[in-house]
Amino acid sequence: MEKFSPELWTLLASNVPSGEKLSAKPASPDHSLRVFGAIDSGEQRHILIQLADDDISYTDHQSRGIQVTTQEMSIPGQHPSRYIDLVCLDPAGYSGFDLIGNELTSGMSKENPVPGEVVHNVLARWRRFWGQLPLDLLSRNEIIGLIAELRFLSERLIPEVEPEEAVKRWRGPFGSRHDFECPGWSVEVKATTSSRGRIFHINGLDQLDPPENGKLFFFGVRLREEGGAEQTLPRIIEACRNLLIKDDEAFDKFEYALVQAGYSPHHNEEYEKMHFRIIEEALFEVVGDFPRISAGNFTGEIPAGIERVEYEINLNGFDHRIVFINEKPYGV
Repeated sequence: MEKFSPELWTLLASNVPSGEKLSAKPASPDHSLRVFGAIDSGEQRHILIQLADDDISYTDHQSRGIQVTTQEMSIPGQHPSRYIDLVCLDPAGYSGFDLIGNELTSGMSKENPVPGEVVHNVLARWRRFWGQLPLDLLSRNEIIGLIAELRFLSERLIPEVEPEEAVKRWRGPFGSRHDFECPGWSVEVKATTSSRGRIFHINGLDQLDPPENGKLFFFGVRLREEGGAEQTLPRIIEACRNLLIKDDEAFDKFEYALVQAGYSPHHNEEYEKMHFRIIEEALFEVVGDFPRISAGNFTGEIPAGIERVEYEINLNGFDHRIVFINEKPYGV
């Protein structure tokens, strides 16, 4: 669950303080009583981490868009204390600031946390990504494609193997032929919003060719864009993060893959405007009469001058090739 969310900041903004004061509220009392969200008189957002008497002060001047100092403060209901104070200097970075806050809360919920180390480790991790974040929004087709890949990762793969191994097998963001690859099998993932059912767009003659030594499976996701549906790209990403949060290596690899896929949390406000209902998720084995075009369909070589082949497949009549199906209407 998100600890730092629009609802937290909206609640704080309803009581903007004056002068040098802050309006503060525990971000997630169920996780940690030492982490607070706060806003100042200029409505800048703060994350506060309460220090114990023997905790060392911490400052940071390396993180772009974030100022980190240690301040003596008094929060209503708390004894006067020192707090590590993280301030978001740029409203454009609010989405990323919330992600940092969620990680800080998770770090502080562990047994005997050292606040300075928690802040240092979280900021060091995110600094590796800020300089690489894409500037452009994903297109609608890219959004639904990424949602489909994340659904396979979170619903089918992470529950079956170790988190780091699951993320390692996600190869779509890195330009591999198939979206998920490991010895013995590969999975190609596609999404569709077609009202005609299981109609999927295929790119190229080799996209549905099996790996050299293994089987190929096809994971098809049917979605419908609906204003009242609950699923959005940021929420699905957050669900994946919650599955990986206890494995630092897996979490880092996942965030790097998101960057390579073109995702940036800076655009979450736009991505939250697109709501989807997941109608069906089905895993097919690509064998026998499964519809596909490959170089082998041509007599001899591919005709001269043909540079790219794109086509659509209709899987409405191929239930006999289904390995797994989930028709639960997610998001309603």
